Amino acid sequence: MSDIPWSKIFAVTPFDLVKVLLTAVIILFVTKIQLFSDKLSALLIALPLTSLLAMIWMWQGGQSSQRIAGHAEGTFWFVLPTLPMFLILPWMMRNGWSFWSSLLANCLLTTAFFWITVVLLRKFGIDLMPK
Repeated sequence: MSDIPWSKIFAVTPFDLVKVLLTAVIILFVTKIQLFSDKLSALLIALPLTSLLAMIWMWQGGQSSQRIAGHAEGTFWFVLPTLPMFLILPWMMRNGWSFWSSLLANCLLTTAFFWITVVLLRKFGIDLMPK
């Protein structure tokens, strides 16, 4: 963590504000659609809009194709351990769990699934979390 350029991370540019605004507008738009169609909002959320935006912002920021490709590949592998949450959370809520209890349990499960994924993929030469 000592080689993370924290000063660059916390420096905010005008373009950063545009990115935040555009990203927030997309999230707001989807939550407004949810008011009348949970299926359409689910479809829109399932689209990798934030990943696409992140890659566009990376390209605009001068990141290399290799770095963007690495980001896309890492996103693929990290999406997999989140998928069970979308089945377990509704099951829990339909079986009497409160929203917050279900959410907390699923956050903990997803964290465990992330680390299981990291450990399993290392056995196949894919290192998502360099030591």
